[in-house]
Amino acid sequence: MIDKRSFASLGGADHGWLKAKHHFSFANYHDPKRMGWGSLRVWNDDEIAPQSGFPPHPHADMEIITYVRRGAITHKDSMGNEGRTGAGDVQVMSAGSGIRHAEYNLENDATTLFQIWIETDKPGGQPNWGAKPFPKGDRAGKFVTLASGLPGDEDALPIRTAARVAGATIKAGETTEYALDASRHAYLVSALGSVEVNGVRLDARDGAAITGETALRITALEDAEVVLVDAA
Repeated sequence: MIDKRSFASLGGADHGWLKAKHHFSFANYHDPKRMGWGSLRVWNDDEIAPQSGFPPHPHADMEIITYVRRGAITHKDSMGNEGRTGAGDVQVMSAGSGIRHAEYNLENDATTLFQIWIETDKPGGQPNWGAKPFPKGDRAGKFVTLASGLPGDEDALPIRTAARVAGATIKAGETTEYALDASRHAYLVSALGSVEVNGVRLDARDGAAITGETALRITALEDAEVVLVDAA
């Protein structure tokens, strides 16, 4: 089963400094049919104006993955972690027993990113933050695991949940596949370009909620960049 979520159908908000689209219910956007997908709770498509961002605020018991599409985001938290994550790279914050953090676009141009929240399997514990570069050339034509709590994914950024976040860049006309357990809940978004997922067309920034499938066959109709969450 593949349920297409067109970009035009997403909820959203325009705060001036922040233009956000929500794949699932978030903040003032509420849709009882889009409360989450398995353990995946949030997938926000954000555009953050230059020299602006999210002031310090708290989180607990959530795995928060940020995939930067354009520009860069600068992180600072109550554990003393600080870092800048640029386009194509990923940062992960395991909120654990509680953490406060700020996220700012300190660049001179707008930053666009996906922010993904997945429920933790291990409530409490020491908060943690990390970031890692993922050159797009290394994931040309194939999925590369960006963040994961699954066995065998030790090279990825760790998260405290039985989920995987993966990314691929696919040239027009090329196809790549992802093996999937039919009981899992996958959610795929094309960050750039149009693709077909098991015959279902997704245009840029559309989403697809997927379950009951044993494999995903993704064909790029244009040069494309896709991000996938494979969750319980």
